[in-house]
Amino acid sequence: MATQYSEYGAYTPYADEYGPGDGRRRHRLPAVLRAPLEARAWRELAYVLLSLPIGIALFTFAVTALSLGASLIVTFVGIPVLAAGLAVCRGFAALERVRARGLLGLDVAAPEPLRPRGRGALARMNAVLKSGASWRHVLYALVILPWATFSFCVTVILCTFGWSMLTYPLWFWFFPMYGGQDGLQLYGDEQHQIYLNNPFEITVTALVGLLVTLAVPWIVRALTTVDRLLVHGLLGPSRLASRVVELEVDRGVVVDTAAADLRRIERDLHDGAQARLVALAMDLGLAKEKLREDPRAAARMVDEAHGEVKTALQELRDLARGIHPAVLTDRGLDAALSSVASRCAVPVRVEVDLAERPAPAIEGIAYFTVSELLQNVSKHSRARAATVDVWRVDNRLLVQVVDDGVGGADASAGSGLAGLAGRLDAVDGILVVDSPAGGPTRVTAELPWRPAGL
Repeated sequence: MATQYSEYGAYTPYADEYGPGDGRRRHRLPAVLRAPLEARAWRELAYVLLSLPIGIALFTFAVTALSLGASLIVTFVGIPVLAAGLAVCRGFAALERVRARGLLGLDVAAPEPLRPRGRGALARMNAVLKSGASWRHVLYALVILPWATFSFCVTVILCTFGWSMLTYPLWFWFFPMYGGQDGLQLYGDEQHQIYLNNPFEITVTALVGLLVTLAVPWIVRALTTVDRLLVHGLLGPSRLASRVVELEVDRGVVVDTAAADLRRIERDLHDGAQARLVALAMDLGLAKEKLREDPRAAARMVDEAHGEVKTALQELRDLARGIHPAVLTDRGLDAALSSVASRCAVPVRVEVDLAERPAPAIEGIAYFTVSELLQNVSKHSRARAATVDVWRVDNRLLVQVVDDGVGGADASAGSGLAGLAGRLDAVDGILVVDSPAGGPTRVTAELPWRPAGL
C-alpha cells in the first residue's frame, strides 16, 4: 500500500479508501457523493469533536503551569514547577501525535530527545527548559483551544443544520405538530394527510440540507488540514534538528564512501601495479645475471620487462583516472565525459550545455556519476546506443544518461545505483531511475549548482 506525502507530513491511506496494490480503488459513486459515507470522513469528524475537550485540558494545564512557575520563580521553586510543566506538555504532545496518526493518518516523528549535560535533576531540568521542542509543545497547548473551539462550532452547526434540513420531510410523518400539519382528516373510507406546508418548500429545504451534508466532509477536511499543520509544525522535530540529523547521516555516507574508495585503491595497487612491478624487478634481476652468460636471453627478458612496464604504467593511469582524471581538471566535463564515452562498449553521444564550469567537487561527482552509469550500460543493459546530456537549470546541475537496453534497473534493490544515490544524497543531490522492463532506461542525477571559485 503506497504512502502519500504532503507538506505537513506523511499520510498513510487506510484500507477502506484504497484497493489492493498502489492505485486507488475504483468507485461507482463520485467522490462528492460517497464522502459522507467514508470512514475517513468520520475519523476526521471524531478528531474535530475530540479536539475541544482535549484543547480545554491542554490550555488549562499550560496556563496554570506557566502562571504558577512564573509567579514562584523569585523563590526558585518556580523553576522546577516550570520544568515539570514543560515535561508534562511533552507527554501530552506524544499523545496528540498518536491521536493524529490514528484519526488523521498523519505520521509525525517525535522531536529530538533531551540531551542533559550531566547527571541529576538539575541537568534534566536545564535540558527541558532549553529545549525548543518543549516550548513549541506549550505553544501548541495555547493555540489548540481557540482553533478547536472554532472548528468544533463550525462542524456542529453545519452538521446539525444539514441533517435537520435533509430530514425535514420526515418531520411530517413522525412529528406532525412540528411540521406545520393539522393532523389527520377522514374522507369516506380513505385516510388522507393534509399538509399545510408547500411541497415546493419541503423539496427545496431537503435539497439544501443534502448539499450542506455533502459539503460537511470537505469542510471538516479543510479544518483538519490546519490541525495537520499545527501537529507537524509544533509537535514534530524542528527543521534545524531534522537538517542536523540529515547532515550527520550524509557525513556518515561520505566517510564510508571515502573509506571504500581508499580500500579499492589499495586493493588495485596491491593486486595490479604493485604485483607487476615486483615481477618486473625480479625479471630485471635475472636479466642482469644472464647478461654476461647469455646476452640474447637477457635481451629477451629485458624486452619482456619493457612490455610489463607499459602494462603497469597503463594500470597506474587507469587508477589515477579513477581517483581524479587530469582531463577533468584541465578541460572540464565535456572533454572528460567524451573520454569516458569513448571507452564504453556501446556508442555514446555526449552533449554538455554549460556556460561555465561548476565547482570542482560538483564537477567530480557529475563525472563519476556518468562513469559509473556508463559502466552499467556496458555490463548489464545490452544496449545498442546511449546518450549523455548535461545541462543547468537555475541553481541545479542535471545529468541524464539514457540507453535503449533491456531496462529493469532498480535503485532500491541494493545495486550500484543505490550506492550512487547515497553519494548524491550526501551533497543534496537526487537520483531518479526510470527503467521499465524492456527499456529504455533513463537515469537522471540532479546536483546543486555551485560555480567554480566558490
